[in-house]
Amino acid sequence: MAKYRCETCDYIYDPAQGDPDSGIASGTSFEDLPDDWECPVCGVGKDEFVKEG
Repeated sequence: MAKYRCETCDYIYDPAQGDPDSGIASGTSFEDLPDDWECPVCGVGKDEFVKEG
C-alpha cells in the first residue's frame, strides 16, 4: 500500500502503521480513511496529501 505525505507539514501516512491515536487500525489504506480524517500533526484534510513514490 502506498504512503501519502501531507503537503503542509510533511507528515507521512503509512498504512502499515495506521493512525492509532485517531482510531485508524494498521493496514488501513489511505483510500479507506474516513472522509473527515485529518492530519494528526497539523489538522488539514485528506485533500492536502500527495502519494509518495
